[in-house]
Amino acid sequence: MSRNYTELLGTEPIPKLLVKQALPASIGILVMSLNILIDTIFVGQWIGSDAIAAINVVLPVSFFIAALGMSIGVGGASIISRALGEKDYLKAVTTFGNQITLTFLLTVSVVVFGLIFVDQAIVLFGGKGSLFSLAKTYYVIVLYGVPVLAFCMMSNNTIRAEGKPKNAMYAMLLPSVSNLLFDYLFINVFDWGMMGAAWATTLSYGVCAAYIIYFFLSKNTSLHPTLSAFNLKPLLIKEISSLGSVTLARQAMVSVTVLLVNNILFSYGGESSIAVYAIISRMLMFATFPILGITQGFLPIAGYNYGSKNIQRVRSVINISIRYAVFLATLIFLFIFFFAEYIPGIFSKDSAVAAQTPLALKYVFVALPLVGIQLIGAAYFQAIGKALPALLLTLSRQGLFFIPLLFILSNIYGVMGVWIAFPIADVLSTVMTAYFLYRAVKKELVD
Repeated sequence: MSRNYTELLGTEPIPKLLVKQALPASIGILVMSLNILIDTIFVGQWIGSDAIAAINVVLPVSFFIAALGMSIGVGGASIISRALGEKDYLKAVTTFGNQITLTFLLTVSVVVFGLIFVDQAIVLFGGKGSLFSLAKTYYVIVLYGVPVLAFCMMSNNTIRAEGKPKNAMYAMLLPSVSNLLFDYLFINVFDWGMMGAAWATTLSYGVCAAYIIYFFLSKNTSLHPTLSAFNLKPLLIKEISSLGSVTLARQAMVSVTVLLVNNILFSYGGESSIAVYAIISRMLMFATFPILGITQGFLPIAGYNYGSKNIQRVRSVINISIRYAVFLATLIFLFIFFFAEYIPGIFSKDSAVAAQTPLALKYVFVALPLVGIQLIGAAYFQAIGKALPALLLTLSRQGLFFIPLLFILSNIYGVMGVWIAFPIADVLSTVMTAYFLYRAVKKELVD
């Protein structure tokens, strides 16, 4: 039954299949994003705007470590999708076993390092002044649970690669709902403050991991790794690492970007500007959920059909995915643009934050309709196993364009220069990605 379901990736009509794959992923990302939004609202209303800024300082550190698991998941998922397309089930199972071993080895090692240098890391990422103690409280507790989060991120990609988007969605829904319940209990009822917010987040990772373990012990999957599958295979690790480096590099660049933005904003606008950036970051997570869902749905379809040499279906899923992503992103941009004035009041009562946020939102989101082209283009190279172009295109937005623009424009326009850098980087990276995707399709996807 499981294998027959997986084989639908190569036979079902692309529009229907993409919706079937993307909708659960989108719902999962939406709920996770809503969870982060509501979590930020709870923290802002019950603890204060400094607490929102403090969490924004910590997230890049914990998310980078968790991204080790995500990168292993994405790299392994590409191999698994193509292996299933080639009917090589042994390779798929062995890949999954290696993913698990590699995830825990790497993340536990990095967490130990992160705990040793806790004070330095917090200051480096902008946790200065009144933010330091709040950020440290949150950082230490959340970091203990990050290896579990990494396991969840890795496994979620693997579940999706097998053609089980609904189960991947459940794995995202459960921790999101449980985090909100824990937030209410620990912050509002027990009055634990920042410590309560941290424990709510950490325990929600455990809820997610429990469901994933249950899934892989059930009969609903063909990926039942034997003990031998957990033994690391050098060639397999090399391929997982090569493909996963795209995702890891992306998150590393995100972390570096947040570090730079936090420090520049603190220099020009103080804690309130960091709080504005925290709100914008949460809105970006929320606003991009359908685009990310389409990208997640695109990956296994493209990978499976590329592995089975079904070139026409690969071309079709590229075109349809881009059209869907651009349409949905345009709708979301219009919503943000017309309701920007009302958004800051949802998160904070701070008048300084409320005054800065609406215009900043409009600048940051103005190029959102183009982002889908950039994400799908980079994902195509990742899906077919071409790590280097995927890596370069993924890093182009932040590494090649955004960071230089950030320094140049902030030096000229201060805080406003930070917000202007976002859409310019989006436009430039989209043009670059579209060019390379067009060349690759014309050259490689020929019947």
